[in-house]
Amino acid sequence: MINPPPSPRRILLLKPCCLGDVVLTTPLLAALRRAYPDAHLTWGISTYSAPVIHNHPMVDTVLLTGPQANPARTPMGLWRLARQLRAGRFDMAVAPVRSPLIGLAVRLAGVPIRAGLDSAGRGRFYNVRAPINPAEARHEAEIYLDIARALGLDVSDCWANVPVSDDQIKALPASIKPGVVVVHVGGGKNPGMTMVEKRPPIPLLANVAARAAAHLHARIAILGGHDDRERADALHEALYGADPLSLINVLDFSEVAALGAIAGLAIGPDTGLMHLMAAAGAPTVMIFGPSDPRRYAPFVPPGRAAAPWQPYPLPPGGVVSGPPKGWSWEEHGVTAQEVWDAAKKLLPA
Repeated sequence: MINPPPSPRRILLLKPCCLGDVVLTTPLLAALRRAYPDAHLTWGISTYSAPVIHNHPMVDTVLLTGPQANPARTPMGLWRLARQLRAGRFDMAVAPVRSPLIGLAVRLAGVPIRAGLDSAGRGRFYNVRAPINPAEARHEAEIYLDIARALGLDVSDCWANVPVSDDQIKALPASIKPGVVVVHVGGGKNPGMTMVEKRPPIPLLANVAARAAAHLHARIAILGGHDDRERADALHEALYGADPLSLINVLDFSEVAALGAIAGLAIGPDTGLMHLMAAAGAPTVMIFGPSDPRRYAPFVPPGRAAAPWQPYPLPPGGVVSGPPKGWSWEEHGVTAQEVWDAAKKLLPA
């Protein structure tokens, strides 16, 4: 371990993937920016997740690391990433990742101050290490903030944050009105993992969305990607005459953040898009099933989000361990009433 410089000139924050993890890295970004306001800060990120932080006011430069979740997973990728990082001439690199290959790339790049996670001994290439226990159920954002703590930085009031500009909001389709109730029907798929079991049943989503829309006197918008049309059609049918707005495969990540900034409520599973809308300001109900809110709930100020969940013995290590055997929404998931009770606490009386 060595002491970090009091005022590094060029900082690299290296978190390539994926969407939810990138959003949960923004508290660490806030801690770094507060501690080093005059530094030039570069975020190394995959092309998949880059739109989330392209307009972030705390980021000076975006360094695209390619399409892979781990750009250093092959020998050629490792060498390419090390060359990219060496060209940046960084004084300090901060890497909230568990892969030792990412740490090796930073070491090969010759960055003098290398701060990162040390999960089960995988942080040996860092000289400022944040030890973590992979079996302990701690929030991912808090784990990332451990790196700031290891650097001796203040982490108070550092929350997930994806600021949205007025221009981003104005660029949204005219059919999207402020106060809209957004229902995300997809999720559970990204370049780093697949767990579609996280998606709540359509009747549950329809029940809660209809109540929220009536409470807010707002229209419902159905959000999802190109693989979610079947579930979106099922939700549309379940909502009968509510005339929901379809946003299936319509918005990019930057536009989803803008949607979150004007939404009256966002409802959906433990997914990156839900984290993104919560970080942009949406009152958010993230419905948990075979994943753990102690690890993955929205990391926003109190009163801005809810994470209804029926506790269940999940595999150690989080979602990387896969879905728990024998788990089902019908037997072990939360009910629509439980989700609505959680949602009401976020809404105006």
